[in-house]
Amino acid sequence: MTISGLAALEARVRKELALTAYPTARWVPPRPDPDGSGDRLLDVLVVGGGQAGQTIAFQLRQEGVDTVRVIDRAPAGLEGPWLTYARMRTLRSPKEVTGPDLGLPSLTFQAWYEAQHGEAGWRDLGKISVADWAAYLLWLREILDLPVENEVCLQRIDADGSLPVAHLRHGDGRVEMVRCRKLVLAHGIEASGHWWTPPMIEVLEPSVWAHTSAEIDFTGLRGKRVAVLGVGSSAMDNAATALEAGASRVEVFCRRPELQRVQPFKWLSFAGFFRHFHALDDDMRWAFMRYLLTTREAFPKETWERCSRHEGFALQTSAPWLSVEAKAGGVEITTPKGLHQADFLIIGTGFEMDLKCRPELEGLADKIALWADRYTPAHGEENDRLSPYPYLDPGYRFQEKEPGQAPVLANIHLFTYGTTMSFGPSGASINAMKFSVPQVVAGITQDLFTEDAALHLAQLKAYQMPEFLLPGEDGTVEAPRVPAIER
Repeated sequence: MTISGLAALEARVRKELALTAYPTARWVPPRPDPDGSGDRLLDVLVVGGGQAGQTIAFQLRQEGVDTVRVIDRAPAGLEGPWLTYARMRTLRSPKEVTGPDLGLPSLTFQAWYEAQHGEAGWRDLGKISVADWAAYLLWLREILDLPVENEVCLQRIDADGSLPVAHLRHGDGRVEMVRCRKLVLAHGIEASGHWWTPPMIEVLEPSVWAHTSAEIDFTGLRGKRVAVLGVGSSAMDNAATALEAGASRVEVFCRRPELQRVQPFKWLSFAGFFRHFHALDDDMRWAFMRYLLTTREAFPKETWERCSRHEGFALQTSAPWLSVEAKAGGVEITTPKGLHQADFLIIGTGFEMDLKCRPELEGLADKIALWADRYTPAHGEENDRLSPYPYLDPGYRFQEKEPGQAPVLANIHLFTYGTTMSFGPSGASINAMKFSVPQVVAGITQDLFTEDAALHLAQLKAYQMPEFLLPGEDGTVEAPRVPAIER
């Protein structure tokens, strides 16, 4: 019987994984957990089971590292932003985007989509819907048998010498302490700081405003006047969602005199930039990121069309909010263009880099080297938005602000938006993933190998397996046994 569709693709994937020796031979010697339990010390704990975390786990298995756990605080299927606060209909990337497949054609989104909709369906597809992308990521997890544990939250990181100790809270309230040799933080864009809201908004009653990253009851905005602060992609996606939910009027306020319509991140989507940006000197990295992060991203044409087709949509440029005041029946907003009335505010003011606000890094954040600690820009090139980014080493590891303060930082790898200053848009970019994931995994496996170099040498010297037998030999040569490493 001939199988077709997704079942045929899955059979092909299994064959290709076998042909590429996935997973490859295990090579990391076991170490006992210092807790005295007699269990094996975990090699790698990956925090975040979205596209970044599961791709890192996939690469680790390809590299023969299989004592790995992946945790995510969300229920299964809700990892990442796709089905929560990502309110665009489609990805902003072109449909040909690859990354989580790590170069295996049968694992690409196109292969998955064509298996269900045919080549004609692929040709007719404009951009990838967020629902399809979320479903594709779940399919990858299942076909690759990736060990994602849902509803498990990282609360705090302590240190046992140089070993990270992760305090994990499970959905049932159980708290678990996990020691590991390597800890990877890949738990979302906000995981290196926080979503920022102007203080004048925070003093208002929560019933009249929400940040774009929050859960919003858009059905409750039907017939209401909505004001959106910010004109980035997320702000505009939320404006469109409010209009589609029946808001009578949605005004989007932008402090700049003109709408940003150029997308500089499209220009940098080439292999040289993604693979080698980190090798530039600090002056050049600063210059690139000062331009990119000051220019900001444009939103795609589809987002503009979602908003502009509604009669109730209005864009106010050169209109920063000078003050906001609750009034009977709504909120009054003062701008250089005059007063504006709204029933509800949506705040799309973006993200602020600040490791010290992260509860999981309490006790460690003030010991992590930032760009402010390692680089002094030339006069006129200063930028307070860039200085708080962590200054990472080539393996995506945190570095100590002062040597000897926190040796555990060398075993904590960052793979979030916080990598941007050191590596470009790597930890939060689908396009960059096929370049950036192998690099962070190389940093992990390099340490796992070099730390055990003496044992590997002993294993090499003890290896006495003959390639063939001489006459009279019975072939019962036993492979040498090497004990686990004692810490």
